[in-house]
Amino acid sequence: MDSLTQIVLGAAVGEVVLGKKVGNRAMLWGGIAGTIPDLDIILGPFVTEIQALAMHRGFSHSITFSIIGAFLFGWLVYQMYKSPYYKWIAVSIRALFFGGISIAILYNGISNANYWPAIIAVSLIMGVKLKWMFSRYVTKDKFISPATLKDWQLLFFWGLFTHIILDCFTMYGTQVFAPFSDYRVAFSTISVADPLYTAPFIICLIVASFLGKDSRSRRKWNYAGLIISSLYLCFTVVNKQVMNSEFSSQLAEQNIEYKRCISGPTILNNILWSVTVDSDSVYYQGQYSWFDRSPVEFKAIDKNYELINGEENDPTVETLKWFSKDFYNIIMRRDGRLQFNDLRYGTFRGGRGEDDFIFRFILEENNNGGYEMMESEGGPPKGKEEEMMQILWSRIKGI
Repeated sequence: MDSLTQIVLGAAVGEVVLGKKVGNRAMLWGGIAGTIPDLDIILGPFVTEIQALAMHRGFSHSITFSIIGAFLFGWLVYQMYKSPYYKWIAVSIRALFFGGISIAILYNGISNANYWPAIIAVSLIMGVKLKWMFSRYVTKDKFISPATLKDWQLLFFWGLFTHIILDCFTMYGTQVFAPFSDYRVAFSTISVADPLYTAPFIICLIVASFLGKDSRSRRKWNYAGLIISSLYLCFTVVNKQVMNSEFSSQLAEQNIEYKRCISGPTILNNILWSVTVDSDSVYYQGQYSWFDRSPVEFKAIDKNYELINGEENDPTVETLKWFSKDFYNIIMRRDGRLQFNDLRYGTFRGGRGEDDFIFRFILEENNNGGYEMMESEGGPPKGKEEEMMQILWSRIKGI
């Protein structure tokens, strides 16, 4: 899931584990725990594109890491609160945490002028927050933590573990059993960003954070956020079965024979779903919304595997096939390079051009006669985000 959702989930879990003892500090450290697994992206500049792709949601998203991380991070926080310098350590950690959020927002929005007002506003808020934290920590008495080493380790375990469990419900794939297996768990029931999951969660958590740590209302609000979000997640599981049944029925009615298929919700909702169907010679892709009144239109997509004949076992190609769970096709780009498309996510507008595929990877031949992944692209083409969102909204409303 997106970083904001994971922070909120981690904060809520931290509150359950330790909120009664340390108050909002439990939310803070829970939010940090919920962020840690996604910090695997910081290794991106030091590895190749294909290595970064394989590493994301790898060991840092495993059960093994949750256990090791719980012992390590729990011990570090426990020692921090015992240190005479804990105020400075705490301020530094919070500055890094909030500064990292600001940098992430800046990095993702710098290419779009429409984001600059939000970027400036967030930066100002973060600056005020850091100044307030600094003055507050310097002037207040030292906090004596009543939490034990085991308490902190439990907080980090559940913060890390719930992160990977939630990620398993998306289509991307999570290497839960690393380093013993590279199998990627993907239930494909919820989009990587879904406001209906996140928004109630945030509201309940914010309300809880303003209540005293001994308040029963605080715990009720926090549990309300967890229960509402969990019920919605359960709904997505049921909804997937309903959608799969509809797709199967439509495929049978249209006499389309297939070997396997994969379905998942489109971005930011659980109403419009996409399906990719693997037949002998081509793939078929279709979409279905709750509000559709017309049959699903399955559009054929050529596999074009002949474009990589003789290089099917190339390490880069093998990694991309593993990443896409073998739902892929190859196209020749206008610039003469090959493009590997992950078909699990479908296409924009049902198009077949190089910019129409939602998840795409550009390949170039290397000096050894194999392929190297030069870049990966996900989401709408740059400059067309608003247009694509309008198309998505129209499609959600049904045809």
